[in-house]
Amino acid sequence: MSDRYRGETSNDGVDNEIELSVLWRGIRRRLPVILAATVLVGTATYFWSRGQPPVYEAASSVITVQPAAGVVGATLVPASALPVGALDEALKGSTVLGNVIAALRSSPLVPSVKNELIIELQRELQSSTLSTVNLTSQLDPGGNGVYTVTGRAPSAASARVLTNLTAQALLAWDENRALLSVQRALKVQRAQLAEIERQIAQPKLPALERETLVATRALTQRNLAQTSILAQATTGSLSLVSPAVEPLNPVAPRPTRNAVLTGLLTLLLGLGLAALLTVTDRTVRNEEDLLNFGLPTLGIIPRLRKRDVVLMGIVRAARQAGLYEAIGFLRVNLLANVDQQSGRRIMLSSTAPGEGKSSMTATLADGFASSGQRVLIIDADLRRGTQQAVWDKYERQHEWHQLIGQGGSRTLQEALRDPENVQVIEVEPNVYLLPAGPGLHDSLTLLNRPDLGSIFERWGQGYSIVLIDSPPLLAIADGLVLGRHVDGVVLITEAGQTTLQAVKQVMRRTREARVPMMGFVLNKVSQSDRESYGQAYSYSSRTSEGA
Repeated sequence: MSDRYRGETSNDGVDNEIELSVLWRGIRRRLPVILAATVLVGTATYFWSRGQPPVYEAASSVITVQPAAGVVGATLVPASALPVGALDEALKGSTVLGNVIAALRSSPLVPSVKNELIIELQRELQSSTLSTVNLTSQLDPGGNGVYTVTGRAPSAASARVLTNLTAQALLAWDENRALLSVQRALKVQRAQLAEIERQIAQPKLPALERETLVATRALTQRNLAQTSILAQATTGSLSLVSPAVEPLNPVAPRPTRNAVLTGLLTLLLGLGLAALLTVTDRTVRNEEDLLNFGLPTLGIIPRLRKRDVVLMGIVRAARQAGLYEAIGFLRVNLLANVDQQSGRRIMLSSTAPGEGKSSMTATLADGFASSGQRVLIIDADLRRGTQQAVWDKYERQHEWHQLIGQGGSRTLQEALRDPENVQVIEVEPNVYLLPAGPGLHDSLTLLNRPDLGSIFERWGQGYSIVLIDSPPLLAIADGLVLGRHVDGVVLITEAGQTTLQAVKQVMRRTREARVPMMGFVLNKVSQSDRESYGQAYSYSSRTSEGA
């Protein structure tokens, strides 16, 4: 479990409250998608179910009682009671289902329905899994009770016929089972009678022995006759209680029930998945995620629409989107953490590219300028400098002004080689920019000079604040070198993208390099997360409210 789930106190109740709040925010963030998926799956299930053919189910009841014990001629043993589960196995066997299939072929059902049932029963016979016909039982410990035979078919008439044929096949199987002992007795008695006849037919048989054989033959013939009579009257242990009747309504499909059940299942799965993703999410999502690192969160900046940024540029888009209040909080917190002297140097960096450090530098400079302060931006990302492109999107017509000396360098690369003669661009009133210049591979050699701090200090004279846009701290070592020559470093983290592990590595590296870290900015925060902190920035002026 990530650090976000460990509270700041040892009180178990507080810890659990933090865990639940984080879990709820994670679920709520994904709730619109979950609800949309639930409605979509439920609707699709409803219309799919409505398109399925109807299924009717008929039922027939069969009772079983344990037969009385008896013996005939010391050779007949009556049928034993049905063991539990024997009838279920018999229904799956080829004898019973084969008889059902044969009876269906000669039934008066519609040929198409008849063929469909036969094909399905043959498939179930091969797979030993029954769904077209089924058997349930309610038996007492002695094996006596009621069996219910059900059959499912495309029409009410075919369901009734299928169920009755299945019940009759089970009764016939049980009767044949009961006759097995009688038939064995008949076979034995006929064999005995044949042997007696053979012995009587022998020539020169003593009279006494012949009389004994004749008497034995008479007794055997009498037993055979009794057994033959018993075979005509023998029945199994099953009796039909009620035959199947045609059902009034189909049992399937049920589109409303299926849609509700599928929707509920989708909702539960979605909530479970959202909870799992929240628990396993190791990215920075909110201010609490950063508390364990021991630095304050200086600002929470909402996400801008990508379309507005592309069309208007980050500075103009930030103004129109109402980021003034969010940037205002950040500006106040920054000034509270540095001396109020002019020329204070604040470096903005991130853990990786794309987290918004350059955009944040530009919008923060615009915020300082709107309060009447002169701002110098130094684009120190010598490999991938983007500040000039950011401001060109805002205004392409810029004027060059002298930063120090006369004429001289117009990029940071050139300015570091000749720091006494440098020019900067006035990108907007009170905001001046020293671009990075073209991409430079060996940037560390240029930055790694002991007088870098004094150079920045001379350049910052006459400005209220100097903002330095540095490379990501985990990408290359340039940011660590720059960080030793500024008054404070602000780490920009992107909500939902910057990992807690990356922040941890940055904190370790900056601590080892003695870089003065000021705090964090949580950038690109979604609307739902902002509202959870009560920071929707909706406190508008009286005139705009029409009051």
